Amino acid sequence: MTRVRVLLADDHGAVREGLRMVLEAAGDIVVVGEAATGAEAVAAARRLRPDVVVMDVRMPEVDGLAATAQVLLETDARVLVLTTFDIDEYVLGALAAGASGFLLKSASGSELVAGVRRVADGDAVLDPAVTRIVVQAMRSRPVAAGPDLADLTDRERQVLGGVGAGLSNAQIARRLVIGEATVKTHVSRILSKLGVQSRVQAAVVAVRADIPGP
Repeated sequence: MTRVRVLLADDHGAVREGLRMVLEAAGDIVVVGEAATGAEAVAAARRLRPDVVVMDVRMPEVDGLAATAQVLLETDARVLVLTTFDIDEYVLGALAAGASGFLLKSASGSELVAGVRRVADGDAVLDPAVTRIVVQAMRSRPVAAGPDLADLTDRERQVLGGVGAGLSNAQIARRLVIGEATVKTHVSRILSKLGVQSRVQAAVVAVRADIPGP
């Protein structure tokens, strides 16, 4: 069985210990390292090459948002932001940095495990409360012109609509009656054509453009 390799970044040791217990109890997830600051998280990600970094927002030295951007720049790890804060600036900052997901610390253990698995598999994860923040922010704030969607094929627009609706690759595949591997290929091409770093950023583009789900 292939295990998902996870790095925990949080400035509270007790929180890291709790997260480790929940994740490793799942059986297919192994915590390969821990970090108490943003700088430690970046250094550990470089050294350990985890699949997923579970990243707190407020940490000493370098905050989680800056650390997220650096981790994504220097490694192939995906980042799941986990925090007690649902303030707009934190949410939008994490998404702008390229995070693959954002969960509040009030999430259940099963939600956390599912979130790590989905992020590791290339899917996006957004807490429902966070989704509301993103949508409200997009509606209430002026935004710059978005990416040009003209280069997308009809199938890619359908897949992008599914991403915007929060569907997983497997769910999109079932609705479009295509293979999951094909969906992953489409998502990769969509990210490249839109010039965005993460699936979550692509989802924001889809919502702004009112692209319906499949």
